[in-house]
Amino acid sequence: MQVSVETMGGLERRLKISVEAESFESEITTKLKETSRRIKLPGFRPGKVPLKEVRRRFGPAVRAEVAQEIMQSAYMDAVNQEELSPAGAPELDIVNIDIGADLEFTATFEIFPSIEIADLSGVKIKQPVAEVQTEELETMISRLQEQRKEWIDLDQGSKSEQGHRITVDFVGKMDGEEFEGGTGQEIQIEIGSGQMIEDLEKGLIGLSAEESVTIPVTFPDDYQADNLKGKAAEFEVSVKKLEEPKIPPLDESFFKLFGVDDDDVEAFRAKIRENMENEVDQSSKGQVKRQVMDQLFELHDFSTPKALIERECDVLRDQMMQQLQMPVKPDSDPLPSELFKDEAEKRVRVGLIINEIVSAENLSADSDKVRERIETIAQPYDQPEQIINFYYGNEQQLQQVEMAVLEDTVIDHVLAQVNVEKLSSNYDDVVSGAATAPELKDEGEERLGDDQEEPLEKNDPNLEK
Repeated sequence: MQVSVETMGGLERRLKISVEAESFESEITTKLKETSRRIKLPGFRPGKVPLKEVRRRFGPAVRAEVAQEIMQSAYMDAVNQEELSPAGAPELDIVNIDIGADLEFTATFEIFPSIEIADLSGVKIKQPVAEVQTEELETMISRLQEQRKEWIDLDQGSKSEQGHRITVDFVGKMDGEEFEGGTGQEIQIEIGSGQMIEDLEKGLIGLSAEESVTIPVTFPDDYQADNLKGKAAEFEVSVKKLEEPKIPPLDESFFKLFGVDDDDVEAFRAKIRENMENEVDQSSKGQVKRQVMDQLFELHDFSTPKALIERECDVLRDQMMQQLQMPVKPDSDPLPSELFKDEAEKRVRVGLIINEIVSAENLSADSDKVRERIETIAQPYDQPEQIINFYYGNEQQLQQVEMAVLEDTVIDHVLAQVNVEKLSSNYDDVVSGAATAPELKDEGEERLGDDQEEPLEKNDPNLEK
């Protein structure tokens, strides 16, 4: 086998490979003999078809099949021979496949870039820290009670107030004509929540069940619908039902929702504080990690294999389609790769840098930390041992945990070399990401504390203004 290497530009390489005709033709003959023993042709006994006849009928197809097999094998041998590191599958093109001639082909592919880890001593990382204060704890408990409130029907004749929930039918009109999006039936509105525009919510105060009124409104200048911005309109509203909130008391049944079995308010408070502290810790670690990743990306400039970027684009697109519950249709590309290219390139580059650090520093995932992480994942389940056994019995799942632990090991390695500034903050700012730069907040990340027995919930009414 003869091999030559050509640099096409950047990371692209082209191998010109030639396989001796004798070896090529020998493989073809072997394959034809195997074929002759398997095929059945009219006029010939099974297994007794002459080789000449097999070659006449099947020679071209067998030649092409053998060529593909030899090219794959020869390509791998050539890569090892030239000590190259392909960053994706090659494009194989036949140059010569003539009978009696050497098999000649080219293999075009990208190689992994050479990466020199930058000096990290000048890097500054902000680490938010916070101690959960008593007033923050009380606010969280009130928030949790608010999230689990019940709605109780008001007596006939009662008037709606701030904080009540009113169920209405309404029709919006402008200049006497109904407008698109202005009609609703059996719509529940918590007065004062900001769910509806301000004028409409104010007009809902003081109403009784089965009452009908017309409420004049002016849409805000910054309203999302361009055709309604700053426009005057009116809503014909029919009240169907009035309800008031009932906040659950701090009793045993409420405590059980958070893993506290006893009627012990102090044990409950301790549990909520622990959860809040865990959330602060995890959120702080997440923001530090994000800063480290951003710094690694900014400090290293090298060419990135296009094949890896394309592959990562596919991953991101699939994830987005799953999140949006978009059906996969044949011959369709509803989300073009360009949407994900920048993020994909960043992820690939950071991944390559991390791999280089792992290799250069001989880092590995500590088995005890892997075990600890798996146990943490399994903790909320009724039978955690089954979950643990599942991970250790599933190579793919175990590798994912090992990679996560290894990534944390790299982060710790980097943090040992950089300047870490601790920023004193509070619970809300740390868990929201406001304690550090806003761009460090990753809206796609899982809420920190998801592996707790009962994740802390925020009051997110998901209102539409």
